[in-house]
Amino acid sequence: MPIISTAGLARTFETKNGPVEAVHGIDLTVRRGEILGLLGPNGAGKTTTLRMLTTLLPPTGGAATIAGHDLLTDPASVRSRIGYVAQSGGVDPQETVRSELVIQGRLYRLSKAEAVARAAELAEELGLTEVLDRSPAALSGGQRRRLDIALGLAHRPDVLFLDEPTTGLDPGSRADLWSLVRRLRDEHGTTVVLTTHYLDEADALSDRLVVVDKGVVIAEGTPAGLKAEHGVTTLQDAFLAITGRGPAPVDPAPVAV
Repeated sequence: MPIISTAGLARTFETKNGPVEAVHGIDLTVRRGEILGLLGPNGAGKTTTLRMLTTLLPPTGGAATIAGHDLLTDPASVRSRIGYVAQSGGVDPQETVRSELVIQGRLYRLSKAEAVARAAELAEELGLTEVLDRSPAALSGGQRRRLDIALGLAHRPDVLFLDEPTTGLDPGSRADLWSLVRRLRDEHGTTVVLTTHYLDEADALSDRLVVVDKGVVIAEGTPAGLKAEHGVTTLQDAFLAITGRGPAPVDPAPVAV
């Protein structure tokens, strides 16, 4: 049984100029323990789809089940089984790394002792032990991103959603996060759904890709399979062939440290 299943998932926004269909009907299946890359040009409906799957935006049509819970009728149970790491993060610079992790655990109804123990466990696993008593503002970009992911993992979710997880990171920090994502899948069986505009990242990390455009799924398959299907050697060329429009996502230039 898939851990995520959607059928005709749709979202219409009401505007002054009338209704706008941002997502027309997404049919999606994600297997347990899979790393799924969700790709699409700007304005394709990718972000709206992610917001619906993470319960931040109610669908206006269709159906979905996530980790055994109905997205439309039981969003609270869906939230209890997923973790979400936004592109911008959401830490409080007035707190310490330790207190942020403990507070997150308490929000998911862990006891104080359980939250403290979970904070230490996450810090050890994500390489944050030495910075537990620092403010998030004092962390490097890579450390802050690892803290964001630790917060998303506080309650041991079945599914982790990552929105542009490595934007702005230097190459070394990007490589560290790629290793972390693979470890979450391999050692913990965590299902990961990530969005990214970096096609080298999607190629390196994803077990399978889903390409969304004009509010529907237009292609899906493994990175190697999509490249072979279109007779190209790079995922960027495959993406252009699939979508037929640009600008295409680009591989990132190294960020100065």
